[in-house]
Amino acid sequence: MSSSCRPPSGGKSSRGALGRRDLLQAAAVIGAGTVTGGLNLAQAQASQPADIYPASFKRFKIETSVGGTINGVIGGTGPPVLLLHGAPLTHVSWSQVAPKLAESYTVVATDLRGYGDSSKPAGGPDHIEYSKRVMAQDNVDVMKHFGFDKFLVAGHDRGGRVAHRMALDHADKVLKVAVLDLVPTAKFYTSITQASATAYYHWFFLIQPAPMPEKALEANPNIMGPGNADTPMGREYRRVRTPEAIHAMCEDYRAGATIDMQHDREDNGKMVACPMLVLWAAQAPMGRIYDMLATWKERATNVNGKQLPGGHNLPDQSPNEVLAELQAFFRA
Repeated sequence: MSSSCRPPSGGKSSRGALGRRDLLQAAAVIGAGTVTGGLNLAQAQASQPADIYPASFKRFKIETSVGGTINGVIGGTGPPVLLLHGAPLTHVSWSQVAPKLAESYTVVATDLRGYGDSSKPAGGPDHIEYSKRVMAQDNVDVMKHFGFDKFLVAGHDRGGRVAHRMALDHADKVLKVAVLDLVPTAKFYTSITQASATAYYHWFFLIQPAPMPEKALEANPNIMGPGNADTPMGREYRRVRTPEAIHAMCEDYRAGATIDMQHDREDNGKMVACPMLVLWAAQAPMGRIYDMLATWKERATNVNGKQLPGGHNLPDQSPNEVLAELQAFFRA
């Protein structure tokens, strides 16, 4: 996935891993309606979100022009920065980076539609409700709500795909864009190799017609990670781990393989014009499979970047390094 649903590979952290054995076990109990493991969906939900961010960050929910209700937090002062998370994460995945960043910037961290406490539409036969174009518009509307017509953006995993689409569709609004541990969706689907198919097999599982992947994940929510740890963040991820969220994540991936690819073809080679920072994880497969800078230079005119230590979930696993790179990029 973008994501923490990926299987462990090359030293990557196992938090959030969607292992083949677990997946097969989950699929095996679908027919019986059994939930395996110590965590079930009913236990996952509490009435109120946890206070993961400092009190200086204020919660919000904003209705958007494309029918979404977007949850998030805002804090700090200075130029506006939008932070977008990966799958199956939420805005709390940025909680180790955002407070320090807020010392110099006004930081907005949101739950993408379908994730966390944002709205979760059904998706529909064409999956357009989860297109990155619609997700990008959600977040442009959030920034507009706070009076930000131009802003900086950083997106990890699926959030990076939203950030990429935002930089194309809203070039007049995105000043700079950073993407963390991903290549463009079209690049992935049009250059599949044995290595990429093995490392990212969930890309092909989650796009299968509903409800097969949904039922497999519901049958064993422990494979959904990273909510298995008994920590405030782990409990918060479990709180929002619902059947609706699982369906929405699958719809996100289905959109990636369908309507997002259509939008990419319609771009007809359009390039990201603003400065782009590309960061990737040393202990995740993306940087081993792709030449990251060369790949993004196919889609953007001004690209720089580097490998960082840690696994796929860089904002969580390497927050200090991510913070330093974002600060240097944004102020340059």
